[in-house]
Amino acid sequence: MLVEAAGGGPAYVVATAAARHRPELAVANAQRWFAALGLEVEELPATTRSLAKSPEIAARAREGHFFYLVGGDPGIVPTVLADTPVWEAIVAAWRGGAALGGSSAGAMAIGAWTLIRDRMPGDERRRYRAALGLVPRIAVVPHLDAFGGTWIDGAIGAMPEKDTVLLGLGERTAAVFAVGTWRAYGPGAVEVITADGRETFRSGDVVEGLPSPA
Repeated sequence: MLVEAAGGGPAYVVATAAARHRPELAVANAQRWFAALGLEVEELPATTRSLAKSPEIAARAREGHFFYLVGGDPGIVPTVLADTPVWEAIVAAWRGGAALGGSSAGAMAIGAWTLIRDRMPGDERRRYRAALGLVPRIAVVPHLDAFGGTWIDGAIGAMPEKDTVLLGLGERTAAVFAVGTWRAYGPGAVEVITADGRETFRSGDVVEGLPSPA
């Protein structure tokens, strides 16, 4: 679906989340993955705040038809990209019809909140940090059928607003917003979790209870 949406235009991998952990490897992995699907992607450099403020890189982003945010560090993506010309250009391209997606920390950044470690070492206790806010009210919980599932109870108890929605995504599973509707795809579960309960959706289901992107 993402490859079709790219429509032959410029396609970019954004390795911000991997900035502290070999971003060149994350780019190479993405290039290899998407090449197998018939799409050639190049890096849109945005691993530092200065790069994200570059007018030249923002101009490239405005022409993009496809953007993929890699996984890595959930906290660094909003720190680097929020309120920058490059992120604003990506959003403008998306509003113009470009495909935009992310995995793990990249998906987490798209919501109103991202979940970062509350202590070091340790992964289960998480706290909320403001993210890029393209989809209001949500915090993405990736790897739901692996370690992400251990975050749920704590995340429910620490919700920053009463209408916060946790979007749980199983591995190799996606929630896709297209033509005004959220839909689940992949072999795992998509869960919509609020303070009042949780609902599970499977591949092909319309996902209810999620706000539309801003």
